[in-house]
Amino acid sequence: MLIDELKLNIRAGKGGDGVVRWRHEKGKEFSGPSGGDGGKGADVFIEATRDIALLARYKHLKKIIAENGQDGMNNSKHGRDGEDLFIKLPIGAVVTNLETKKKFSLERENQKIKILSGGRGGLGNENFKSSTNTRPKNFTYGKDGESGEFFIELEMIADAGLVGLPNAGKTSLINILTNSNHKIGNYEFTTLSPNLGNLFGFILADIPGLIENSSAGKGLGIKFLRHIKRTKILIHCISADNKDIIKAYKTIKKELKDYGDLDEKEEYIVITKTDLVNPKILELIASNLRQMNMNIFFCSIFDLDSINNLKSKIYKILNSKEL
Repeated sequence: MLIDELKLNIRAGKGGDGVVRWRHEKGKEFSGPSGGDGGKGADVFIEATRDIALLARYKHLKKIIAENGQDGMNNSKHGRDGEDLFIKLPIGAVVTNLETKKKFSLERENQKIKILSGGRGGLGNENFKSSTNTRPKNFTYGKDGESGEFFIELEMIADAGLVGLPNAGKTSLINILTNSNHKIGNYEFTTLSPNLGNLFGFILADIPGLIENSSAGKGLGIKFLRHIKRTKILIHCISADNKDIIKAYKTIKKELKDYGDLDEKEEYIVITKTDLVNPKILELIASNLRQMNMNIFFCSIFDLDSINNLKSKIYKILNSKEL
């Protein structure tokens, strides 16, 4: 199951403490202070990768703590800085600091964003030497690193998103188009998280079935609508045996619009399960839908020619977006 949201408590590294040390040279009773400064605590970065399942790695973690800076040493040696921490997340992840409300968005592979700064290292006693204080015992402690509770949600960046009412045949379609093996069933909400597939190098996302008032949170609602925001095109799947094709189409279009003008995305209609309907009825369906959208394709998972034709069409459309 795809993990697409979680909370993490994250803390940057604490700075190392400054120390009180004395320099001892041969033949001299006292040679002065030599306490080194503490190292800086590690910063925390998020880094984007193409692994869509990465969030599952952090599912059971309560806290992530970056490395502390090392304490100062004698002979004026500074402590080592903490090694910066890079938290790998999928492209499309949006990370929100729940206290400050600041958002960080990962939109391209290998993108790195600092979300927390490590604490400054403390000062050793050598820093406090003066003409009037030749034997300072002063030092400072390292500062705590920044910390916070973060909400991480995945807004998948897919090349094409399959949308439609529950049981519109989206999962069966993505399985056969991309040779995937996602769970299917003849009942609503079989898909409880987005399914992904690879079509000649392009990522297709099967968005779980939307229903009327999804944009207001009904059913699985907004949890899945957010995954549509970053898809390049929409493939609107409608089952040919739906009793009211036009209503089914308008229902999804309204939810897309109400959520945030997602209905303005480039859209292609795919009438699925054409093996269940008389060809004359399909002609009538096409005639009615073309009044609203001219980009209409027909397919059945039991008709290899229709599947190969659809594969070719989708590939050409997506390939043109890359030029």
